[in-house]
Amino acid sequence: MIGTGLGIVVLMGAFFLTELAAWSAHKFLMHGVMWYFHRDHHQGKAGFFERNDVFFLIFAIPSWLGIMLGLMYHQHAFVWMGFGIMAYGFTYFLLHDVFIHRRFKWIREMNTPYFIAIRRAHKMHHKHIGKEEGECFGLLIVPMKYYLEARKSYKQNHSAQ
Repeated sequence: MIGTGLGIVVLMGAFFLTELAAWSAHKFLMHGVMWYFHRDHHQGKAGFFERNDVFFLIFAIPSWLGIMLGLMYHQHAFVWMGFGIMAYGFTYFLLHDVFIHRRFKWIREMNTPYFIAIRRAHKMHHKHIGKEEGECFGLLIVPMKYYLEARKSYKQNHSAQ
């Protein structure tokens, strides 16, 4: 059994490792052998749901297994890992589906350099409609050039006020 302090460290570690796993899966699987499921996300969609939404289920499985098996076998580190993956999934949903793609109208403006950079990097990712020549495969970690551009723009827009 691990204490709450160490549990939070495990949760945060799982959260950030999930960003790396999601980056790798996005670059090598979604833009590779699983392009069939991801293509409609880049090339338009017919309705509210996309084939790409299947990845939600794929990424939810490790979280669910960590929590369930950790509770069943009293392996609390796995429970904390499962919740870390779940926290990343919730963050991904809010940033990607709500904030960036506006699939839900809950979050309108988060006008800080970091969030502007996330939107810009994602826009650059989507400028490629094919599976080749992609860029910016992550969500939370964006290339520094987009952050620096966003910070410069933010300062210019807010210094005039």
